[in-house]
Amino acid sequence: MGHSHDHGHAGHVHAAPPAGGKFSAAFAWGIGLNLAFVIIEAVGGLWANSAAVLSDAGHNLSDVLSLALAWGAAWLAGRPATPRYTFGYRGATIQAALVNAALLYGALGFILWETIDHLRHPEPVKGGAVMLLAGTGILINGFTAWLFSAGQKGDVNVRGAYLHMLTDALVSLGVVIGGAITYFTKVTWLDPVISLGLLVVIAVSSWGLLRDTIRLGLQAVPDGIDLEKVRQFMLGQPGVQSLHDLHIWSMSSDGHDTALMAHLVRPGGADAAWLANLSAGLLREFHIHHSTVQVEDTELPDGCQSGCAVPAAAHA
Repeated sequence: MGHSHDHGHAGHVHAAPPAGGKFSAAFAWGIGLNLAFVIIEAVGGLWANSAAVLSDAGHNLSDVLSLALAWGAAWLAGRPATPRYTFGYRGATIQAALVNAALLYGALGFILWETIDHLRHPEPVKGGAVMLLAGTGILINGFTAWLFSAGQKGDVNVRGAYLHMLTDALVSLGVVIGGAITYFTKVTWLDPVISLGLLVVIAVSSWGLLRDTIRLGLQAVPDGIDLEKVRQFMLGQPGVQSLHDLHIWSMSSDGHDTALMAHLVRPGGADAAWLANLSAGLLREFHIHHSTVQVEDTELPDGCQSGCAVPAAAHA
């Protein structure tokens, strides 16, 4: 029996540190600016009697919580492994992304309830104040989104922060337009209608993030990796007769911690050089950074290895 685990000096390449760690300043600026703006927007929204502004304030509050969670998860991800948490804490970024998605859609439900109430009982809206508040939101959210733009393609945790801020900037633009129309037309029901439109935009724009975080939480095969191609690559290695118990998953949100576990049947077993070559191939061809491969000399009649009582077909 042989094992291959991609570690340090025998051909293993360690993953880069989580992208969120180098964005600490961006998280700090984003949290500080948005928290101050939430307070201003909530007070101003109540004074202006605007459901759209209050909706934006509620969403911005969820963004502050999201940024705080993402920042905390990024910090935890940089902590070393312990005897109990042998993988370290990089999985915290996945947990944070899941909580953030739940917070976002919970906030949307609350805002929807308030918006429906404003539709049932429309009241005059101070359109000028709405435009001023939302215009400030464009500047703050746009600046915060820019802070995260450099790292949003490589880390779903950072991408969540980026999309939240970019969406808020666009939402604020919509509120400005609605405030202008309300100011000139004096139509009282227009403000809650705009709020409903903003809710739809936020829900649709956040769906991809929610889908990705659920996949990460369920340890799905990462996007960009074809499980069947990996299977055929491993079966194509010299001497390999069969393969089972193949699993591929991401251990963190940044895509730099892709792991693989598999059982191979190879008569004669495997030496260190063969295993190192397999690990290097998996890294080169599929960007799989951590591979753990169990090599068996022979395959049992039921297609399972010693100590395994489940047929191989159940592992596929």
